[in-house]
Amino acid sequence: MFAGKSEELVRRVRRARLAGRGVVVVNHALDVRAGGGKVASHSGLEVPSATASTAAEIPALVEPGTEMVAIDEAQFFGPELVDVVVGLADKGLVVVVAGLSVTFDGRPFEPLPALMAVAERVDKLTAVCMVCGRDAAYHVRITRDDVAPEVADPAHVGGTESYQARCREHRG
Repeated sequence: MFAGKSEELVRRVRRARLAGRGVVVVNHALDVRAGGGKVASHSGLEVPSATASTAAEIPALVEPGTEMVAIDEAQFFGPELVDVVVGLADKGLVVVVAGLSVTFDGRPFEPLPALMAVAERVDKLTAVCMVCGRDAAYHVRITRDDVAPEVADPAHVGGTESYQARCREHRG
């Protein structure tokens, strides 16, 4: 979290549209932090998006003339997203996926690890550790007082009120 994944997705979408390419942007229905119907970064960049609750809904959102499909919050679509993304790519579409590859308790967050295995290109972004300022590949769930010792809940969508970026040393 806080690494600029959505911001990078928005940048790539805008760049493709400037080039005249047909782009479909999809966000998971759980992400209503920006009001729904758009992908928004923590820094305020945004782009309108379609909404899907399952990976199976994504292909139906692809209209004729689409050359790129951009999917945000990929971790919420589950393992079924892998076959959908591969199927779209096999049809010649450029598929850009943004999401968390690790849960707040430091475990692989599918489907991102599986998607990285079949991708032609992977850009792994890091945030800044809120404790020491180093690169932070992890995030921890917090309460007002301290780090919350909770079980992973993939449906919990939140921002700075719920999570902090942390490096390996300070992840908990």
